[in-house]
Amino acid sequence: MYFDVVKCSFLNIFLPVYKVSYDLLLDLFVFTKEFNKEYKYTVGESIKKETIEMIVNIYRANSRKDKVKHIVKARENIEVIRVLLRLLRDLKQVNIKKFARLNDKCESVSKQLTAWHKSSLNATK
Repeated sequence: MYFDVVKCSFLNIFLPVYKVSYDLLLDLFVFTKEFNKEYKYTVGESIKKETIEMIVNIYRANSRKDKVKHIVKARENIEVIRVLLRLLRDLKQVNIKKFARLNDKCESVSKQLTAWHKSSLNATK
């Protein structure tokens, strides 16, 4: 049992969508430190929690037979993250350079999740 958990966690590290998602989370933790107090504990916490939830859904999709429902949830997470990121940009909490960097990672995650979703749907047919 323990070996299966370690093996599954180890495999997630090499999953490209997991890596980009984790990098996005790291960037968000660094960038939210610079937010105004008013936004740090509201929108900043929300975007970090949503990203963590997305990573958990990616883990679940990679480790379970019912992948599709977890991929769908992860795709919903990335869309919420995009909305929150745009809100932070409009609130001037993230400069254009950081916004572009974060948005590129969101785009990469979204494309990978979409491809994974399509491939999982085809596999279930």
